[in-house]
Amino acid sequence: MNTIDQRIVSCLVANARSSYAEIGKVVGLSAPAVKRRVDRLLETGVLRGFTAVVDPEALGWGTEAFVEVHCQGNVTPARIRARLEPLPEVVAAYTVSGSADAIVHLRAADIHHLETALERLRGLEIIDRTVSTVVLSRLLERPPNPQS
Repeated sequence: MNTIDQRIVSCLVANARSSYAEIGKVVGLSAPAVKRRVDRLLETGVLRGFTAVVDPEALGWGTEAFVEVHCQGNVTPARIRARLEPLPEVVAAYTVSGSADAIVHLRAADIHHLETALERLRGLEIIDRTVSTVVLSRLLERPPNPQS
């Protein structure tokens, strides 16, 4: 990825609806040249797709928590993922270093919904215990910056 590709990605991160012509004006290329580069960035996996950024709170899912998951015995990441995928409140999950086996990001409609989701999470046969942290406010959230 060169500097022009980084600038194209930055334009798309700022506004994925930008036209190739608009991006071309910013990076100094024609619209067809930008399209070729975007196609290549998609093929190589630098860009994984284009999506709308939705405010979960506006959709009624404004309560969130991060949960340390401690598994019983030695459980593979693939098995953890397989058990978490059916839970609609799980919006992300990560393997981590430290005492926890994974960190799970939950979103729910309200605190009662969150409690129900936590109970279902704790009820998975692979889980020994959890440690939950409820999010009170979002201080900072930013997309990746390809130019840093």
